[in-house]
Amino acid sequence: MTEQLTIARLGHRGDGIADTPAGPVFVPYALPGEVVTVERVPGHPDRRHLDHVDKPSHERAAPICKHFTHCGGCAMQHWSLAEYHLWKRGLVVESLEQAGLVAPVEPLIDAHGRGRRRAVLHARRGTQDMLEVGFTAPRAHHIVAIDRCPILEPGLDGAIQAAWAIAEILKPVSKPLDIHVTATDSGMDVDVRGSGPLSAQRTTTLAGLAEKHKLARITRHGELAAQRAQPLLKVGRAHVALPPGAFLQATTEGEAALARLVIAHVGDAKRVADLFAGIGTFALRLAERARVTAADSETAAINALERAAQKTSGLKPVETQTRDLFRRPLMAEELKAFDAVVFDPPRLGAEAQVRELAKSKVPTVVAVSCDAATFARDAKIMVGGGYKLACVTPVDQFRYSFHVELVAKFER
Repeated sequence: MTEQLTIARLGHRGDGIADTPAGPVFVPYALPGEVVTVERVPGHPDRRHLDHVDKPSHERAAPICKHFTHCGGCAMQHWSLAEYHLWKRGLVVESLEQAGLVAPVEPLIDAHGRGRRRAVLHARRGTQDMLEVGFTAPRAHHIVAIDRCPILEPGLDGAIQAAWAIAEILKPVSKPLDIHVTATDSGMDVDVRGSGPLSAQRTTTLAGLAEKHKLARITRHGELAAQRAQPLLKVGRAHVALPPGAFLQATTEGEAALARLVIAHVGDAKRVADLFAGIGTFALRLAERARVTAADSETAAINALERAAQKTSGLKPVETQTRDLFRRPLMAEELKAFDAVVFDPPRLGAEAQVRELAKSKVPTVVAVSCDAATFARDAKIMVGGGYKLACVTPVDQFRYSFHVELVAKFER
């Protein structure tokens, strides 16, 4: 059964929202002001499938990918970029307002650049035992098989074909695979997860595949299967040898934009702590002008940062710590040693560490966040401790999604 609705606004995940007597109804791929025909979603009384756009918005745009609406990777290809950018900045503004925070929010920085340099491709056996390699469908578990993805950077050209070839080799294992592919300065780095232990024969076959597809490295859950070249990434002056499956910012331009903001906010600080430092995205750049203490729970990432710092001339001293900052945050007493602190936690935020920062006297604290809601929660703690939220800058390196990064400066 179909019905006709008028879309009033967008939700924070990009769904169109229609106000009905029964309450708000969510319609993916619909825009504000549109009149749409929809179908009910069984088991979800507040959701509808978009059947037809009866009265389109003048802001509606043609999607750049033939898989859009079938593949769950993108949510917003149907909207003009100008309006999309305003909405994404609005997500940050709304999160701050809901937390009762007042701060200037700068215009959003578009950091898509050449595209995403990381992708996770899934391989599953579908109907009639047919192999499917691609991304998951929207709000579903089945795989949408793809042959290209226009939001990936050129360094991932051939990634989908390589993933299909890996899946074919491991098909007899009969396990769902997650194939993590990263574009590095040395070529594509691939980490396969879910296969279980591999026989010597399959490992040898994977080594041949690495040569054929010009992959820098293939690992299985971090264990080396084949390597043609050490995957390297330039970070400031340094060259970092990446651990398998290492976390990177989604785009090269995104990393550069975040780093520019962090460095500008830190200013002339002489001693800086970089918390949740990873492979040194900020620490290695900050070390060009300041002494840095870098901490993270990932041993492989911290070791890679430390080796890169040791091999790079012209850097100030870099001290590293492998430390779980959720369970063992740097305490207010330890933070006395620093003129500035930078923290870039995972999506769930850094509440334990922020509570110690709020007690400290560090003059400048710079927060990098990939979740506006958890940032707002943590920022409220900082402001409650006497800090001023001086400015917030949204950064969009996840084009066509509802995810938004931000960089914020706190001052005492």
